[in-house]
Amino acid sequence: MRMIHPLLFVLSAVFVHAQGTAAKPEVWMMPPGHDDARAFRELFEQPDAWKETRSMIHVLACTDLHTKRHFSDDEMKAWFAKMNEWGLKFGMEVGAIKPWGQTGEKTFNVERPMWDRVQRLGGKIYAIAMDEPLLCCRHHIKKPDDYAVQETANYIALVRKHFPETLVGDIETYPSIPVADHVWWIEALNKRLAELGVRGLDFYRLDVNWVNFVVQGQGSWREVRKLEHECRKRKLSFSLIYWASGLPAVQRKKLADDSTWYVGIMEQGYAYALQDGRPDQYVIESWVQSPSRCLPETAEWTFTRSVRDFVKKFVTPRL
Repeated sequence: MRMIHPLLFVLSAVFVHAQGTAAKPEVWMMPPGHDDARAFRELFEQPDAWKETRSMIHVLACTDLHTKRHFSDDEMKAWFAKMNEWGLKFGMEVGAIKPWGQTGEKTFNVERPMWDRVQRLGGKIYAIAMDEPLLCCRHHIKKPDDYAVQETANYIALVRKHFPETLVGDIETYPSIPVADHVWWIEALNKRLAELGVRGLDFYRLDVNWVNFVVQGQGSWREVRKLEHECRKRKLSFSLIYWASGLPAVQRKKLADDSTWYVGIMEQGYAYALQDGRPDQYVIESWVQSPSRCLPETAEWTFTRSVRDFVKKFVTPRL
């Protein structure tokens, strides 16, 4: 027994250390896509201009359509080699149900050649985030929710079959979709996937139009925090997009500049932190053609500066 006690002590100490050491959540970065995705290209043309930011993120992402429309084979091959060297994973936003692809099978068949090209050129697709299939059915193609469940499940089944190592998540909007509907959707989609013998969602990503909390009196960060809890109860990673929700309206009033983006994501960071919100994935993403500059990370109001400063302040271990 004298020989066992020290061993048990060491094993116990390792276990306690592992239990008490909280890994940082995952950080995704998706730069603005305007001007033919110039910002994404600049990351590889000027690697020294975002070294600190690069050390703080885990996933660099863009849409699969950008890989097709804007990037050559030679560019992508060189970029994926760089990402491997830097230890960065590659993620994509993709369709699942769209006006141009109203079934999961049709959408997947359109997208698969783009994904195959990424892998042929040395990229490993770490994760995909489906772009709002429930919202699309409700507001764009006017299909019932049961249709959204079935066709999204069909799409995920094809992804699991042909890209089995790729994580699959869904993006949906709030407060245009109420929290109760989000919970129903997660349950219904995972139930249908289980019936098909397919693994369920790996993460659930919320796109919050948080300016509506004030402008329209709809929604709250408290409700977002509730959805975070619902995801955790289901052992589903909760993912949150951070963006300057008020920027489009401010642009229309001709009051916006690059500082508007920076101030906006910081405002969201403070607001959700005050609710003790801590996503499993922090996704800093701009689709609003702002800020105008991506680099360098040391200049005021650039996109990489906003990512660097945000992560320093808000991304802490989740206890």
